Amino acid sequence: MEEGRAGLVDGQAHGEGKAVNHPAILETKEALGETSLFANPAGIVELCRYLKQTEKFNRLSSITAVDWVPSEPRFEVVYHLHSTDTNKRLRVKCRLGGGTPEAPPEIDSVTSVWRAANWYEREIFDMFGIGFRNHPNLIRILMPLDWEGYPLRKDYPVHGYKYSYSGDAAQ
Repeated sequence: MEEGRAGLVDGQAHGEGKAVNHPAILETKEALGETSLFANPAGIVELCRYLKQTEKFNRLSSITAVDWVPSEPRFEVVYHLHSTDTNKRLRVKCRLGGGTPEAPPEIDSVTSVWRAANWYEREIFDMFGIGFRNHPNLIRILMPLDWEGYPLRKDYPVHGYKYSYSGDAAQ
């Protein structure tokens, strides 16, 4: 692996394997036998295409997000990949700033690499408010279309915005 370049080394724990480098990889972490790549969000589509075509991570197991409020960058979009050829798994994480109501956090859609990303990205949009540029149909998938707010954000009220229980007679 190049000096100073973050990358994935296949079989690194055993001292063998080949270096896997891509310009979008910022950092690599190994923990409990699992590999996580931290990637530049601007290069996520190219990185995913490279991992699918060259490194044979041909299955997108899932995509999810994490809200790290009050930390900045606030969000992580996490891609779980699987190689059915080698039965290896890989986690790719992209950190995104919290954005503003006028400019919410965004990342490019990977639906051009894996069609399965479609509903995962819609769920993340619906629950966290993270947008996916170039997505074919980015609308809510779980909540009603007129729902306000994003329920899995840490600053979302436990009982939601639409309902107030402060005036209930039971209190």
